[in-house]
Amino acid sequence: MVSRLPVIDDDGEVGDLSKVDPSAFKPFSALPASLQAKLRGRPKAATTKEPIKIRLDADVVQALRATGDGWQTRINDTLRASLQLAGRLS
Repeated sequence: MVSRLPVIDDDGEVGDLSKVDPSAFKPFSALPASLQAKLRGRPKAATTKEPIKIRLDADVVQALRATGDGWQTRINDTLRASLQLAGRLS
């Protein structure tokens, strides 16, 4: 008899799937719409950000990263506050 479940070892690694019944797998489109929405990743924000490349001194980047997760957002917030103080951004 062919197993309907993936072969997962004690470490959580998926083993050889050649012995798994292919009918155990479903195409993404066959999943309910509510589940598809959850699996597609984070929803789009109302305002999206533009990815750019900027060159900063290594010690500056190190200090910013040391503040933990969200450091890029904090850079954005700091730049926004600076531009607002300068009257260049409302």
